[in-house]
Amino acid sequence: MSDITLTSGTRNTLISLQADAHFMTRTENRLTTGLKVASAIDNAVNYYKSKALSDRAADFFLRKSDIDQGISSMKAGVNGGTLAESILKQMKGLVNSVRTADSSTRTALSSQFSDLARQVNSAIGDASYNGLNLVDNSSATITVYFSQNTTASITAKAFNLRVSKLLTTMGVAASSGGNQLLGNMLADAGAGAAGFSVLTSQSSMSPAGVLDKVSAIIDRGISRIRSQATLLGGNVSFLQSRVNFADDYTNTLSDGAGKMTLADLNEEGATLVSLQARQQIGIQALGIAGQQQSAMLSLLH
Repeated sequence: MSDITLTSGTRNTLISLQADAHFMTRTENRLTTGLKVASAIDNAVNYYKSKALSDRAADFFLRKSDIDQGISSMKAGVNGGTLAESILKQMKGLVNSVRTADSSTRTALSSQFSDLARQVNSAIGDASYNGLNLVDNSSATITVYFSQNTTASITAKAFNLRVSKLLTTMGVAASSGGNQLLGNMLADAGAGAAGFSVLTSQSSMSPAGVLDKVSAIIDRGISRIRSQATLLGGNVSFLQSRVNFADDYTNTLSDGAGKMTLADLNEEGATLVSLQARQQIGIQALGIAGQQQSAMLSLLH
């Protein structure tokens, strides 16, 4: 059986319809996926450039997550220090109350004072995040890296803000008035027993002088907390700036990657409508060509 011979016009119409079918499939895929370059087959240069930008954005996103965790660790330390400062202020208030209290009241205030001291340690001990406590261990450190391509980073050292460091190490071990009193009341047993009720037995200075000394020591403890909190707070502010930069930079990279791969849905939609119209015209043209051939055949009968 011989091959069917088509006229030149009919063959051109078929070729045009085949091309339109190909472009319609491509356009429908673009509308479905939103991508004009979905693989290296579509456009190798743009595909790999876009992938490089997307990979870079993904790397930065991972670093941003690490930075966020670093911020949370430091904020936990700042919050613990803030609570400890508040408790120290209450302790100072008790000291001021002792000045006008009688002996029995001083005994009760001593117990409250020791309880508050233990609460300072509890506050500091609770300021842990993911197993890291930046205010309860002076030997701990945290290093936050900003990029996988560079060594840019920030390292924060921990502080020890427990009562034994805030107050006792500031001369409390000495035998003079307020130091000796604090040393007793902040003892691990928590009792130091008589506490404020034995002010009159402090031979090195007057009761008022002893209380002034205690207040001054507490003030120095508060100042140390504020100083350390300022350092951590400064690191938090800096890291937040890096987070903002990472957000902006990641968006820039993603936007650049999209420009090389994303399809213009409005354009693709208009293209699809145009191709559908061309397909209908082509089909009608084939139909007309067929009618013409049928008319020619009828003349031969």
